Amino acid sequence: MKYADLSMNVLLLLPALFLSAISGAIAGDTRSVSEPVVPQSCQVLKANGAADSTNYIQDALNTCASGKAVYLTAATGSGVFYSGPLKLPSGVSLRVDKGATLLAIANPSLFDTGNHTCGTLDDTGKGCNPFIQIKNSSSSGIYGPGSIDGQGNATMTGKSQSWWQLATAAKNKNTKQNAPHLIQIDNSKNITLYQITLKNGPNFHVASNNSNGLTLWGITIATPATARNTDGFDPMGSQNVTLIHSRISTGDDNVAIKAGNASSAHISILDNHFGTGHGMSIGSEINQGVSDVTVNSLTLSGTTNALRIKSDSSRGGKVTDVTYENICMQNVKNPIVLDTRYDSVATGSLIPEYRDITFRNLNVLTAGTFTFMGYSASKPLSLRLDNVHISKGSVWHKQYAIIQGKAVEDGVGRCDN
Repeated sequence: MKYADLSMNVLLLLPALFLSAISGAIAGDTRSVSEPVVPQSCQVLKANGAADSTNYIQDALNTCASGKAVYLTAATGSGVFYSGPLKLPSGVSLRVDKGATLLAIANPSLFDTGNHTCGTLDDTGKGCNPFIQIKNSSSSGIYGPGSIDGQGNATMTGKSQSWWQLATAAKNKNTKQNAPHLIQIDNSKNITLYQITLKNGPNFHVASNNSNGLTLWGITIATPATARNTDGFDPMGSQNVTLIHSRISTGDDNVAIKAGNASSAHISILDNHFGTGHGMSIGSEINQGVSDVTVNSLTLSGTTNALRIKSDSSRGGKVTDVTYENICMQNVKNPIVLDTRYDSVATGSLIPEYRDITFRNLNVLTAGTFTFMGYSASKPLSLRLDNVHISKGSVWHKQYAIIQGKAVEDGVGRCDN
């Protein structure tokens, strides 16, 4: 696979350690991915200060010609569009221009799926429609450089708490919160997110399911570390995915590749920066298998976990052919976590298997805990360490793991941001 304009800014952290550059052909996404081009406008909408612009925006999307985009632009005195849930028709895109913000109205009734559970706690957590839905679509997209704000920190209409406070209550009561995803992509192909800033998601920011061909280029996700269940990007049961030149700080997984209902494969995570969050994750649902994943040129700063594969016997499967290469991290509690017993009390026959996992050209600048936990002697981990440098004082946990190579305790330098 070839990528245009693949920056090396965060790659060459220490010349002596990172001599290899990203080659022209990289495993992962099988497409030829280049920088997206913003579609021409079919209609330009100006912020009008209205309390609810849902119909204003949706009507424009519904009448937009395929291959074009509705532009949201700031007007004198206002740059905010307040909206309830929106749907992008196939072939139609949305652009939020500089100075404009698309703001989700924090009213659970607008997002409710019909059972009047959105904004409440229950055992399913499936009571809300997403803020922006892309479903059964082809060649749609969301473009910046403006912002989309999910208002996860705003008190919900008719409630005494915010979406994030609802998520905290769910954790305390061992149940699930009904809160909308910011952007949900289902059963779609060739979808693009470009130079858009996403923030304050009530729940996951970008989630895909059973989709093929996703490009996230130059996006920013910015949500506080304390906001529970606010994953940055979750490609689930999806193929041919590229996340490139992006920055993600959030309150849960920065990225979580999942395969609960369908396999995920051919995924490239290239030239990105992760701040707060739970790291570059695979799992925990991997029932249908995850394969052919490349994570190249990644900087992590202040992330709870860095490179993590997590599952257990209730949702396990095979994770194979994963390469982490040219990675720098600092102030990370758990630099590498390969855990087949994510839920220590889980029971079932879906045993996780992690094989052909490679860590190459890693520089870990601060001490942390490394965990390599295979399932059993007959189901061990299989991985390789190649030019891995870690900080002195690190803790190493290993069980049922076959490790080729070794880590050297001389990680020094800095990670460029």
